[in-house]
Amino acid sequence: MKTIRLMGTTALAVLTGITPVLAQVTAIGAPEGQVNIVAWAGYIERGETVKDFDWVTKFETASGCKVSVKTANTSDEMVALMNEGGFDLVTASGDASLRLIAGKRVQPINIDLIPSWSTVDDRLKSAPWHTVDGIHYGVPYMWGPNVLMYNTDVFGDKPPTSWNVVFEEMTLPDGKSNKGRVQAYDGPIHIADAAQYLMFHKPELGITSPYELNDDQYKAALDLLRGQRALVGRYWHDAFIQMDDFKNEGVVASGTWPFQVNLLQGDKFPVASVIPQEGATGWADTTMMHVDSENPNCSYMWMEHSLASNLQADLSVWFGANPAVPAACTDGRGMQTAEGCTKNGLDDFERIRFWTTPVSKCPAGDCVPYYRWVSDYIGVIGGR
Repeated sequence: MKTIRLMGTTALAVLTGITPVLAQVTAIGAPEGQVNIVAWAGYIERGETVKDFDWVTKFETASGCKVSVKTANTSDEMVALMNEGGFDLVTASGDASLRLIAGKRVQPINIDLIPSWSTVDDRLKSAPWHTVDGIHYGVPYMWGPNVLMYNTDVFGDKPPTSWNVVFEEMTLPDGKSNKGRVQAYDGPIHIADAAQYLMFHKPELGITSPYELNDDQYKAALDLLRGQRALVGRYWHDAFIQMDDFKNEGVVASGTWPFQVNLLQGDKFPVASVIPQEGATGWADTTMMHVDSENPNCSYMWMEHSLASNLQADLSVWFGANPAVPAACTDGRGMQTAEGCTKNGLDDFERIRFWTTPVSKCPAGDCVPYYRWVSDYIGVIGGR
């Protein structure tokens, strides 16, 4: 797979219309008593799902900041919630973060107020999805691939090696068609998964990045997705509903997050996951602070807390992803181990094409911008 290309932040400023500004917070004062976070499912745990996974309770006691969490199921939902306001922090993926910066919904982060910044993975510190002209708009939290989850009873000793099981009609190893038994992600960024599939199977299209598509490449991706529409039983965006669909609704293969794989395996349900031959898209999530945060002191306290290696280790085990702090894999402060991080793909960073907001001006020329991805994907799901 192609090594991820880190576009220069000055170029990003030109492409997105982002004008960098200085951090608003210069010192941390007394805690306000609360912090309100928009987060992906499973990201902020207080022991209510599984009692051993709790990185909120001790923080609340030590800081005096009560943590309130609003779960969002898609990046578009996160952007909408941050646009509405009333939240302090968001765990934004790369297909949301630049939109939040360009829309002036988040503020620069003063990394001098975050003592644990030095422990962050060097590959993430200045990543282009949260850094513009050297200014950081967030603190890295977690990263990982979008994997192909499959039912091991159905696939037996023939695990899937290609994403074709969710893109093309076929007979599965159990002798039945995949039609109506597969799922796809209910978000416009899924167009990138189709584009990545085409990069491998139709190199003549000349796709070099699944997020930088000219009109012809984009049309080919939409055509593939329209074909997939006939196979999909349900488009998923809620992790727990997807797990229920695998358990009770006959779904046997889908793109997913390691989180669902881990929970289903924990319930002894017969699933496994793989990164197929075409590779995988992925997410590198960043804790970002609302420009009008009403609780900036608690927000900075939480961002520092989020980099504790024991939290990072336990989150890595819980979500099946990779910590933003590499020491979490080896220092023994949490549940994670070096072997566990290797299993989660710590060494595959260069193989993952991380979610990025598509923009109209690409290095290679004109590209299809994200607003068209949104409207066209709604059409695909609607059968148009």
